[in-house]
Amino acid sequence: MGLKNLWDGNVSLKGVILVALVSLVVGLGISGSLDWLSPSRAVNFLGDAGGPDVRVQGGLPDFVTLARKTTPIVVNISTTQTSEARGSQEFGSPFGDDDPFNDFWRRFFGGPAPRGPQRQRSLGSGFIIDGDGSILTNNHVVENASKIVVKLSDDQEYEAKVIGRDPKTDIAIIRINAKTNLPTASFGDSDKLEVGEWVMAIGNPFGLDSTVTSGIVSAKGRHIGQGPYDNFIQTDASINPGNSGGPLINLRGEVIGINTAIFSRTGGNIGIGFAIPINLVKELLPQLRGKGKVTRGYLGVLIQKVTPEIGESLGLERSSGALVANVSKDGPADKAGVKVGDVIIEFDGKEVKDSGDLPIIVARTAVDKKVRMKVLRDKKEIALNVAVGELKDEEVVASAPEKGELGLTVQRLTPQMAENLGLEKVEGVVVTAVEPGSAGDDAGIRRGDVILEVDRKAVRSLDEYKKAVAAVRKGRGVLFLVRRGESTIFLALKPQR
Repeated sequence: MGLKNLWDGNVSLKGVILVALVSLVVGLGISGSLDWLSPSRAVNFLGDAGGPDVRVQGGLPDFVTLARKTTPIVVNISTTQTSEARGSQEFGSPFGDDDPFNDFWRRFFGGPAPRGPQRQRSLGSGFIIDGDGSILTNNHVVENASKIVVKLSDDQEYEAKVIGRDPKTDIAIIRINAKTNLPTASFGDSDKLEVGEWVMAIGNPFGLDSTVTSGIVSAKGRHIGQGPYDNFIQTDASINPGNSGGPLINLRGEVIGINTAIFSRTGGNIGIGFAIPINLVKELLPQLRGKGKVTRGYLGVLIQKVTPEIGESLGLERSSGALVANVSKDGPADKAGVKVGDVIIEFDGKEVKDSGDLPIIVARTAVDKKVRMKVLRDKKEIALNVAVGELKDEEVVASAPEKGELGLTVQRLTPQMAENLGLEKVEGVVVTAVEPGSAGDDAGIRRGDVILEVDRKAVRSLDEYKKAVAAVRKGRGVLFLVRRGESTIFLALKPQR
C-alpha cells in the first residue's frame, strides 16, 4: 500500500508522487504571535466562534448549509514547472526506440534526438486565510513552480506568488492581488478534535472544482513516515489527488486541518486520508508571513522508538520515551551531557511518551532557551540542562569470520573497511552475513552493520565481541548498538531458547 501526496491533479504522465521518508533528527520551530489571526480579521461563516454545530432534526449534520457557507474560501491552484532538456528516450518519444530521428542523431551526434524544455502542469487546492489575498496550501503543491495560478470559487483567476513555505511540515503561503473583499477561513482547535467527529473536505480532486465530501475523524496523532514532525489527523472523508492543500472542516465551519496525503494502492481514495492539524500550522504562520521560512530549535540527537524488547533490555518498567541512538558532536545535547543509550522522558516540563513527541516539543522551543530535560541512564533518572540551538537547513585485510548462536557472521573491522564505511574510528566488528530466521535476522541486523556495543558494553575488537556474546543468556533480551550508514541505532536481540 503506497503513501501518496494529493497534489496530483497532474496533467503530465508522471502520476502520483510517493511521499519521501525522512530520518528522525530532532529539531523544530518556534511559536510566535498570532495577532494577525485574531477574530476581528477572520470571517466566521456560521456565526460567532463557539456557535452551535450545523445540524438538522434527528442530529444529522446539515452538510448543505455547511458547504454553501464554506466553499467560497476554497481555491483551485494550478502550477507550471519547466524541466531541463533531456534526451527523447527519457521523456518518451511517441515512436519509442523506433523514432526515425534517433538513428540520425545517433549516427552523427552519438545520442538520441534532444528535446526542448518540458512543461509539467499540476493541480492542487488551498483556502483563503486573510483579506489581503493570503492563501494557505501544501508546500508540495507550489514547490519549484515557475507559475502559480489561483482560481476562486466565482471563477476569477489571479497569478500568485509564494510568501513563505516550510518543506518540513509541508505548508506554504501564497498571495494574490485581489481587488475585491475575499471571504476568509475561521480556524478551529485541532487539539479538541475527537475521534468519531464529523468532518467535511473541500478541494479539487482530479481538477474537479469545489468537490465536497464528508466523513469522520478516524484517528489522531498518526505517524506516517513523512518526517520527524508527523502528527496527522486521519479521516475517511473521500480525498483524492488534487485535494492537497484543501481544508478539513468541522461542523462549526472551522478549518481543523489541511488535507495532505492518502494511503492508496492505485492513487485513488480507499478511505484513509491524512490532514495536518491546524494548531501546528497556526504556530508557524507568523514566521512564514514575516520571514518566509521557519526557524527551528535544535537538540542534536538521533532518536528511535523504545520497543518492548529494547525496554526489557534496558531494564525499563515501560516502553516509553525517546532512545538516543546518536549524539551530534558539540551539539546542544552533547554539551549538556546527553549520552548514547539515554532515554529522554521529559523536555522543558513536557512528558515524552513516544519518540515521535520529542521533535515536535523541541520544535516549539525558542532558540537559545535554556531548558531542563530528564533522561533515564542505567535505570536512574538524571536531570540535565540544555541550551536549545538553531536547526540549520542541512546538517581491507579480512580476518576469519566468526559465527555465533545469534546467527551473525562477523569479522574484525580493518582501517580500510572503516574508511569505506565512513567511520572515524576503527572500532567494532562488521557483520558479513545474517542467517535467515535467526535472532539477529529477527532483530533487523543487516550485512554491513558495524556492531559497536553488546549489552551496553563497548566492542572494540573481535575478542571483546566474543566475550560479550558468550555472556548472553538464552531467552534474555540483549541490546546491540550498531552503526548503519551515517546513523547509529539500537536493536534488541532475543537468543532463541
